[in-house]
Amino acid sequence: MRTFKALSALLTYPGHDLKEAIPAIRVALGEGLLPPASVAALEPLLVSLETGDIYDLQERYVLLFDRSRTLSLNLFEHIHGESRDRGGAMVDLLETYRLGGFDLAGAELPDHLPVLLEFLSMRPLAEAREILADAGHILVALAERLARRESVYAAVLEGLVTLSFADPATEEARVLLAQQDDNPEDLAALDAVWEEAQVTFGPDPNAGCPVSRDILARMEPAPAR
Repeated sequence: MRTFKALSALLTYPGHDLKEAIPAIRVALGEGLLPPASVAALEPLLVSLETGDIYDLQERYVLLFDRSRTLSLNLFEHIHGESRDRGGAMVDLLETYRLGGFDLAGAELPDHLPVLLEFLSMRPLAEAREILADAGHILVALAERLARRESVYAAVLEGLVTLSFADPATEEARVLLAQQDDNPEDLAALDAVWEEAQVTFGPDPNAGCPVSRDILARMEPAPAR
């Protein structure tokens, strides 16, 4: 499904390859998986990526997704933080990828949303929607937070909410949305938040065991910071 692959590309760090791929991404988005209104809402992002200065685009991306924990594209960040549970969830997700014939390449973590979307582009639509729905509350929270900032990236997350049939009124979504948004301009506050977090990834006792396709169904919101 090219739509998942196109949305994955739009959420990656902007480079010259992405700028050149925008015409192909437009074609992919027109395959009919997203409603016309959702496709139209993506046009401002497509135009900015196609015509904007590459350094400005990269700075915008970093400010949003790399310097704000509440906008992190690493899904488990929102539910496990840096706890040991996140390490086990990573192992399970990697096993899901392996069973699906998907080899993870590059430096991104397996829970990175563009990586998950790349995997879903290879799966049957019903299965892809089911897996995406398991992360629906996170997608809802990310879409709302980006909309508050009037970011053109909000349309991507809103499109994913549409594809997953996510319900914004669930308790899980409300818990995430109750968390205070990071201010990426407040470097002192951000440093304090990151200093409090400790990476405690460890071996999972169930590593290597087969996992179900709905691995993300175990997701529960992390406590508010």
